[in-house]
Amino acid sequence: METMGADALPLTVNSSEKRESVCVFGTGDFGKSLGFKMLQCGYAVVFGSRNPQVSSLLPRGAEVLSYSEGASKSDVIILAMRREHYDCLAELADHLSGKILVDVSNNRKINQYPESNAEYLAQLVPGARVVKAFNTISAWALQSGTLDASRQVFVCGDDSKAKQRVMDIARTLGLTPLDQGSLVAAKEIENYPLKLFPMWRLPFYMSSVLCVFFFVYCVIREVIYPYVNGKTDSTFRLAVSIPNRVFPVTALTLLALVYLPGVLAAVLQLYRGTKYRRFPNWLDHWMLCRKQLGLVALGFAFLHAIYTLVIPIRYYVRWRLRNGTITQALANKDSPFSTSAAWISDSYLALGILGFFLFLLLGITSLPSVSNMVNWREFRFVQSKLGYLTLVLCTAHTLVYGGKRFLSPGILRWNLPSAYILALIIPCTVLVMKFILVLPCIDKTLTRIRQGWERNSQPSKSALNGKPDI
Repeated sequence: METMGADALPLTVNSSEKRESVCVFGTGDFGKSLGFKMLQCGYAVVFGSRNPQVSSLLPRGAEVLSYSEGASKSDVIILAMRREHYDCLAELADHLSGKILVDVSNNRKINQYPESNAEYLAQLVPGARVVKAFNTISAWALQSGTLDASRQVFVCGDDSKAKQRVMDIARTLGLTPLDQGSLVAAKEIENYPLKLFPMWRLPFYMSSVLCVFFFVYCVIREVIYPYVNGKTDSTFRLAVSIPNRVFPVTALTLLALVYLPGVLAAVLQLYRGTKYRRFPNWLDHWMLCRKQLGLVALGFAFLHAIYTLVIPIRYYVRWRLRNGTITQALANKDSPFSTSAAWISDSYLALGILGFFLFLLLGITSLPSVSNMVNWREFRFVQSKLGYLTLVLCTAHTLVYGGKRFLSPGILRWNLPSAYILALIIPCTVLVMKFILVLPCIDKTLTRIRQGWERNSQPSKSALNGKPDI
């Protein structure tokens, strides 16, 4: 609050064109920030306080009065106070009758009380028109001009006119109000800010499980196996080598998991012969988390790129290069140049670079600031067509990396194949299923289903008799 002192001047106030008067009960951080923002937008702001004489750091141009005096100054009263302090409002029932009370409070934990704070307020002051709003906006967001934070404001209330006035205020402040219906929705709105990454939980769980699995798998093959068979200490691989195997295979698997639910949904629609049946809850939730899954996959791809860049400066790599050079010099031999090996190496690198570039493009276009600038067809082209191309390139990058070693018995350790072979299972499955779905005979039927055609639909009797349905 250092940037908003008592002498701070509103930026857009014009005394000759002031808007309606708004009263703010509470002079805490949020109340002061909201009042200052309203002053900037031309509202006449009155603060209601328990101790108006000791209130400080308020913006210049705002009146500070007692609760009863402040309530008489405006029809819209914003309650920037906690539920514990609502008891004092019962004494002001006569002053608040017919007023619009905007509840902006949040709780400390989800479902802390049997009813929502807004519903409790409506019971406490039955003559007032209660609206729930602004609880998803922070004081910092109001001070920063809402440019660096979410601008969505969920609004609900039983009085449509009161709700509309609050939504008009939100729009004037540069926010985006979303009507959530009656006051019954207040509890869900109050729980929303308390939820920790609700759409990121599934991606985090899936990526954590994959990371742990591949890490343990690689440790067994590359650390435990050499020690058991030859007493070789390979624990140094835990720092760079094994993570640089875990990150790419996790990124590739997660990228495939982004497109797998769409393929499963298409198969389900073909099986049912209609699009008018809900998907299972697990599939529906999975499809809603695809953006987050893709961004987590991009993060692992970034880590793989960074770890790959440090390979030449690793001590183990430099030691092997020096020893190989000295051995060749002492034996007076050199390794002949292999054109096929050069092609494989360059193809592997080229596919990786192109795949990573398209991966970045997918991540950039998923940002709201970018996706809002393209239409639905452009967005679908990037996320679907280029997305599958990215999956093809990254899968080919892994296939070329394996090369002839896929069928080599020497690559098995305790009959366990390399981690990248396991990472190819889901991507190859997705690509094969997608290839089948785009075949003309199947794609035509799927397109008809998505346009509303149903396989088992029966015309009604009235239609068969030549009489239209009502």
